[in-house]
Amino acid sequence: MNQIDTRPAPPQRVPEELLASPVFLLKRLGMAAKERSLEDYTAAGLHPSHYAILALLDEGKRETQGQIADALGYDKGQLVGLLDELEEAGLCARQRDPSDRRRQTVQITPAGRRTLDRLRALSQRIEEEFLAPLDESQRRELQMLLLRLCESHFPNCRLVKAPLANVNDT
Repeated sequence: MNQIDTRPAPPQRVPEELLASPVFLLKRLGMAAKERSLEDYTAAGLHPSHYAILALLDEGKRETQGQIADALGYDKGQLVGLLDELEEAGLCARQRDPSDRRRQTVQITPAGRRTLDRLRALSQRIEEEFLAPLDESQRRELQMLLLRLCESHFPNCRLVKAPLANVNDT
């Protein structure tokens, strides 16, 4: 009597040609990091984009919607929806710019700062889990290499302060 093998097939191995490509690896890891973090942020009732916006606003300046979109690389239309969500939750406030009534400035609220503290802890936990295979020295080296690439490809990704070993060590 023939038995049918019901075991799942082993996963297809990634071709060595692709494993030799740093860009392929960055893309693959980026997608995995996005998937994992999105699940955690969704469980917290927010989105990673909310974290980025709040972190930018926490730097203390009143930002216009256009400046936020440009700094974070967001579509201006998408940003308006994200700001609507943050404002509805009481995490940011928008006001007409007194120097140009067509623009709105955005600032973080006290509730936004408390939420940002929670999101920073969440982000740190996600990074700890995702980077667990690397020791501290490897993490610092990875951070510096990624920062060097970002600075080259995105002029607004330059550090103002001295390089950080881990951006979440605050």
